[in-house]
Amino acid sequence: MYPKITIDLLKLQANTQTMKHLCHENGITNLCVVVKALSGDVLPVESIAAVGFDYLGDSRIENLQRFSHLSIPKALMRLPMPHQVYRVVKYADMSLNSEIETIRKLNKAAKKQKKIHEIILMFDMGDLREGLFYQDQYLEIVDEILSMDNILLKGIGTNLTCYGGVIPSHDNLSNLVKIAHTIEHEFDVELPIISGGNSSSVFLFGKNIIPNEINSLRIGEAILLGRETAYGDKIKGMHDDIFTLYAEIIELKEKPSYPIGSIGMNSFGEVPIIEDKGMMKRAILAIGKQDVQFDNIVPMDSSIEIVGASSDHLMIDLKDSHYHLGDIIAFRPNYPGLLQLMTSHYIKKEHI
Repeated sequence: MYPKITIDLLKLQANTQTMKHLCHENGITNLCVVVKALSGDVLPVESIAAVGFDYLGDSRIENLQRFSHLSIPKALMRLPMPHQVYRVVKYADMSLNSEIETIRKLNKAAKKQKKIHEIILMFDMGDLREGLFYQDQYLEIVDEILSMDNILLKGIGTNLTCYGGVIPSHDNLSNLVKIAHTIEHEFDVELPIISGGNSSSVFLFGKNIIPNEINSLRIGEAILLGRETAYGDKIKGMHDDIFTLYAEIIELKEKPSYPIGSIGMNSFGEVPIIEDKGMMKRAILAIGKQDVQFDNIVPMDSSIEIVGASSDHLMIDLKDSHYHLGDIIAFRPNYPGLLQLMTSHYIKKEHI
């Protein structure tokens, strides 16, 4: 069946094992493997979990519910929605938090379920996504959290590169460590986890830049695609070919490359900018923007060029390639493309 995406489970497991080893080599003793891009697909997650690590992370509580049969502790990566706190406590052992009102609700939900719910208190170190702003007052909030009977302050963390593109550095990670030290000194407590970000922190490995106190990372893309995300460089010894997209040619014709007639908006409300390249050996594939944005996939045959897409069709220039109606074209997705493809229920998932 097509279109489909194949997932190499052995390579996925190998990448997880390699990352676990790299983390330990660099003082990261607490590893949260983030599987949100797998969109709740159980078999690959089971393959990853077999490696053994500290937390299994996902941004959707629905996915963590699917993984309930796995014994590994689970962490919710997106800040909890207030209306969802009961399910968060039920299906996640830990969650990332920045709003005291939500933490109060989590405490009440945990009390009802007779559980202790762990939290990582998030600090915004300049990337301007989630977290208490690091220059603001936070001790009153910490004091209240520590007084809660059913909430355990497991540690603090930050998120970098995801919104503002701020690169992890010795300076911003050291500022996070200073916050941890202040909390520990002020309240005479120990914070077991200081989480220094995500796959973008991997490029710091081997450079003696990560402060010694940073002992945890939340890593997804680096494992799934074998690359760090600060600069997009491949990680030595890791596979970057775990996922392959396949789509079928449903039309193959010689056509002009430039539309004929007055050009207005396309089906997505955009006025297309199209280059006139003369006559083109043009194929249509049975996949479209409803499944993936076409700039998030790259043809494995370098002679093929993507020229555009609508909701259900992908147009490609075959140039001098010898393809026929019904042939299958292979692509490599980037991270946003993988996320989109795995979320689309029109894309068959095949485990190899």
